[in-house]
Amino acid sequence: MSKFEMPMEVTQWIAQLGQRIRVARIRRGWSVADLAGKASINRNTLTALEQGKPGTAIGVCFAVLWALGLDKTLDAVADPDADLHGKALEASRRPTRAGKSRKVSDDYDF
Repeated sequence: MSKFEMPMEVTQWIAQLGQRIRVARIRRGWSVADLAGKASINRNTLTALEQGKPGTAIGVCFAVLWALGLDKTLDAVADPDADLHGKALEASRRPTRAGKSRKVSDDYDF
């Protein structure tokens, strides 16, 4: 069985997200049990998320952000309109000139 090694930068992002969720919970004056209940998850799962454990499911993260009222902050995540690199790659693959116009056949006269 191979062990997946997560890049250090990704691990840091996960830890940072967990800290942000914890701060949001504390600012609201909610206990771990309060937020876990609102998100319909186990307290241990919420604690793992707040500690930045990478094995926590993404669905759990979304449920917690929803329970905190922060779900609208997800709208910008991986937004295709904000993907400047992807847009540039797509544009570079487009043909640079139009092809010859083709005569339309009236074979299908209904």
